[in-house]
Amino acid sequence: MEKEQKWKSLRLRGLRQRWIINSILPILALLVLVVTLFSAGVSNYYYGTMQRGLETRAQALANSFNEYFMDNGFASYYQKAVQSAESFEEKNRIELQFIGSNGRIQVSTSGLTAGTSPQTEDITRALQNEDAPYQGRDPETGEPILAVSRPLTANGRVVGVMRLVTSLRAADRQVMLTVGAIFLIALLCMLLVIISNLLFINNVVEPVAVVTEAAKRISTGSYGAQIENHYSDELGELVDNINDMSLKISQNEKMKSEFISSVSHELRTPLTAINGWGETLLEAGLTDDPEQLRRGLRVIVNESRRLSNMVEELLDFSKMEDGRFTLQVEEVDLQAELEDAIFTYQELFRQDGIALEYHPGDAILPMLSGDPERLKQVFCNVLDNAAKHGGAGRRIDVSIALEGAAQVVRVRDYGPGVPEAELPFIKQKFYKGTSKARGSGIGLAVCDEIVRLHRGEFFIGNADGGGAVVTIKLPVG
Repeated sequence: MEKEQKWKSLRLRGLRQRWIINSILPILALLVLVVTLFSAGVSNYYYGTMQRGLETRAQALANSFNEYFMDNGFASYYQKAVQSAESFEEKNRIELQFIGSNGRIQVSTSGLTAGTSPQTEDITRALQNEDAPYQGRDPETGEPILAVSRPLTANGRVVGVMRLVTSLRAADRQVMLTVGAIFLIALLCMLLVIISNLLFINNVVEPVAVVTEAAKRISTGSYGAQIENHYSDELGELVDNINDMSLKISQNEKMKSEFISSVSHELRTPLTAINGWGETLLEAGLTDDPEQLRRGLRVIVNESRRLSNMVEELLDFSKMEDGRFTLQVEEVDLQAELEDAIFTYQELFRQDGIALEYHPGDAILPMLSGDPERLKQVFCNVLDNAAKHGGAGRRIDVSIALEGAAQVVRVRDYGPGVPEAELPFIKQKFYKGTSKARGSGIGLAVCDEIVRLHRGEFFIGNADGGGAVVTIKLPVG
């Protein structure tokens, strides 16, 4: 028991794992991609906006210096640079630097950097009369910075650099907060997805485990076992189907057991009669009593015929089960085959006190395609069945007529009829219902299959006024 529970747990865990791999991992990968792209977009937006702002201000200041102050000598330039540094309005967040051709800072809004040589790429490129921003660490302080440098020219020659520098700490902090918020939102979404998926898979796995266990019980022989259905979705349909399957298997097993018991009894009775009369004929010396001899031989012949019919039914049923039941189709006079069957049974029924009345109708019936032997088998089986189950009415009516595009044969008895509850199952194999009449319980199933192979219809119902009626419809074309 413990081993079974362990195996069940492993199977359920495997189902959960497959569900996670197939549903949650793709969502996780998508969220990671979205967070990565969004974070990159936010970072580019913040840093790009700052860079463009610095570049615009730096270009405007550099153009102003190059146009008005650089051609008046170093003294005028230096004085204007000092004034610009002192009057720079954004000195609390942006540092304005004027750098000489040697790369050293000459004037700065921050006196701490004056005289230093940053030696960053933007300065080197500006001294070469090129524009290139710098984003990275300050060589002196190690602080993250963004710097934009513009060349200052005099007489067409670069003599210095004007540089704007801002710290990226606030921007980095803002970017980190934004990315963190995005990550938390993505994490919350992922947790919601995981929780909802776990709830869903648990709602699927647990019922599946119950259904699996019930199916296992059914497979081990607990036919008829039912599962309580608490579901209204596809799982509920599955439970209903399994319950229906279990019930039908139980019914089939019951019918099979009854069939084996019935066939055993049916075989034993004629065999006993044949064996008894055979021994009597051998030992009693009845050669001097011709009447008794004929009586014994008649019993042996009748019981042998009944055994042959039963064996034929079993062989036909076997062919039906494995798909070997076929027809030898030719042009058939259906009325002639029916009349031949009636002639066969009419005298037998008369001896049993049953009147067999035949009503052929006035129309001339056309030929149809079919297997004459199989069709006669159907008629004989139906007539024999009417005598066994409705013989108490002492009358059987048979008719044949053309109705539309079909030839219709009806066989009615005047017995007790078929209980309404048994009508849906009367054509099922092995089914005998409450009837105590002798038989294997597969004759009507064989008849139904023969008529179906002829593209016809086979009905059994109760007639008005009492008794059962069998209707056989066979298409003419």
